[in-house]
Amino acid sequence: MVTERVQVVVIGGGATGTGILRDLAMRGISALLVEQGDLAHGTSSRFHGLLHSGGRYAVKDKEAAKECIEENLLLRRLAPDCIEPTGGLFAQLPSDDPAYADQWVKACAEAGIETEELDVKTLIKKYPVLSPKITRAFTVPDAAVDGFRLLWSNVHSARRYGAQMANYSKLTAIHCSNGRVTGVEITNTLTGEKRPIECEMVINAAGAWAGEVTALAGLDVSIIKDKGTLLAFNHRLTNQVVNRLRPPGDADIFVPHGTITLLGTTSVAVDDPNSFKTTDKEVREMLAVGREMMPRIDDYRIIRAFAGVRPLYQADKGAGGRAVTRNFALIDHAQRDGLTGLISIVGGKFTTFRLMAEKTVDLAAKKLGNSTPCRTKEEPLSAAQPAELMERGKKVFGVPGAKKAAERLGQDFAKVVAEAEKDRTKRRMFCECEMVSAAEIDHVASDGDSKTLSDIRRKTRMGMGTCQGIFCSYRTLGAMSDHKQFTGTHREFLAEFLQNRWRGVRAVLWGQQLREAQLSSEIFCTLFGMERMK
Repeated sequence: MVTERVQVVVIGGGATGTGILRDLAMRGISALLVEQGDLAHGTSSRFHGLLHSGGRYAVKDKEAAKECIEENLLLRRLAPDCIEPTGGLFAQLPSDDPAYADQWVKACAEAGIETEELDVKTLIKKYPVLSPKITRAFTVPDAAVDGFRLLWSNVHSARRYGAQMANYSKLTAIHCSNGRVTGVEITNTLTGEKRPIECEMVINAAGAWAGEVTALAGLDVSIIKDKGTLLAFNHRLTNQVVNRLRPPGDADIFVPHGTITLLGTTSVAVDDPNSFKTTDKEVREMLAVGREMMPRIDDYRIIRAFAGVRPLYQADKGAGGRAVTRNFALIDHAQRDGLTGLISIVGGKFTTFRLMAEKTVDLAAKKLGNSTPCRTKEEPLSAAQPAELMERGKKVFGVPGAKKAAERLGQDFAKVVAEAEKDRTKRRMFCECEMVSAAEIDHVASDGDSKTLSDIRRKTRMGMGTCQGIFCSYRTLGAMSDHKQFTGTHREFLAEFLQNRWRGVRAVLWGQQLREAQLSSEIFCTLFGMERMK
């Protein structure tokens, strides 16, 4: 077996890991990203999708607030296709400490976060779903971010600079000699094939799994694993992010995403980074809090509940949950543990991933003798689509379909439009909720990285709208027969996809949600004949 060689192996395909891969590649450092599942397998796809303005941390964690607003403004310019500039609100209720509002306004000003107080009556008229009891409200520059799209944009950019990625590959060994990292072994989780790789450095960006990575080198990084549960509603309840104006707590953020709204989040310490299960108790407690801000919330259907595990880091191990800083820590294991060639980046937030990557690669590049400066602050992830191409896209996909496809596909939009122009059957919409065409499905299935229907879902948002994949998953699977990785047991592929969807509805099976689940079961078992499918 021929052993591969790269300068750096990056562990973890979340926002920070993909940001590090791109930064390394742009500096001319050869790098391979290793991810045990698909990209965004962990926390980077299991959060509320909020691009923080920093307002949430302004009072308690000023440094984190400053980092958030600076990176927020940068990412709007660097990755406009991945961000919806919704703007945000902070609203106070009678049960909240009235003195906190003025304290918060002052802290935001000190952190450089622009705020403007609103007339409450005008706000309620604009968004009748909000509580009429709101006492004060302010605007902030929050936004909604598509985590899947941003991660893939990082990887596509990194590949253009020569970087590599191995998804569905688990790190199974870190090889060391004389106090120095010499290589790793990774194992394909689908085939079991082992792959030895020589390298000068390993960067641990595994998030909640960071402790498992350092354990392979006989070292310890204490990660506080903090589970947060979220709810997805089948309506866009407001066009702006709505935050509760009080110290951060559970269920105090509503984030609009496309046609749905996410309510988050909770903070529960767990032992396992794979603790994605939500409970009926968590859901009901979140609804009770969310009802205070939006009294009519029960009029809307919950289409799924899901959870992610935040990787928090506290060097003194003396705090937990919301008491832990949302800042990040960069650990040089040569300095701390005497092992050269291992760096861990832990903690932080999605909003600050680019900054975390820059600081990490600055340290790595220095150790590798590379003096090339970081350029991720200047170079956009993708360019705006040409007007002529957008007009062509509208002709084959319609106005909303072309807009959504252009945002998801970036530079690959031109290839998909050309395919749809050539073959009229590729213009069909497989997913009406998210406007995903047959051409886009075919393109994503052909990219070499997609192994399951869930992979296609993460890249296209197929099955992530209000119907949660009842029809589009079946259509998509039928179109996969031309792709060898999907020519196995159709029932197995569909069952895997539906099981992932089922996990999201299991904790909310009552009333309308229960009726929807029963309808879905009948559709797949009778109309689609899934029980007879081979």
